Amino acid sequence: MQGQLSMSAESIEWPAADPHAFSKTEFRDAMARLGAAVNIITTQGAAGLAGFTASAVCSVSDEPPTLLVCLNRAASVYSAVTANGVLCVNTLAAGQEQLSQLFGGKTPVAERFAAAGWSELKTGAPALHDALVSFDCRITRVADGGTHDILICAVEAIRRRGDGHGLIYFDRAYHHARGAA
Repeated sequence: MQGQLSMSAESIEWPAADPHAFSKTEFRDAMARLGAAVNIITTQGAAGLAGFTASAVCSVSDEPPTLLVCLNRAASVYSAVTANGVLCVNTLAAGQEQLSQLFGGKTPVAERFAAAGWSELKTGAPALHDALVSFDCRITRVADGGTHDILICAVEAIRRRGDGHGLIYFDRAYHHARGAA
């Protein structure tokens, strides 16, 4: 039956999308209306030190604790992240817009990391001192996501900050998210 999703335990078969239904620009404009936390993803290991800004991060499971991170295969950090096999998801706080921009642009790696304080938790990936929360992870699986790889990451350590408000990216701008009082 056309337009219905067919599923089994082994596979999911999606109905064919109409490639003329919307343009790439229309899709990007629509996605700009999907607000998300701003994160700096870091890695360090034999393949070097690297970091980038990402909003495509989410929880997969709490048993075992697992996150997913989407990484563009064309990104300059791609080879370091995938070769190191570890990363730290550092969720930014309100007021850290400039740090997000440094890690989201073409700033040299040394300058990116010099702009903030860092430490290590368990994997060796840099954990941001002032992050709202840092999830120290080991990449356990990689899935194809078109132009991006979907990194499935086992959380090995967590460090939480006791206060602060979140930094959200929505409609191509930064916004502050206030927690419960």
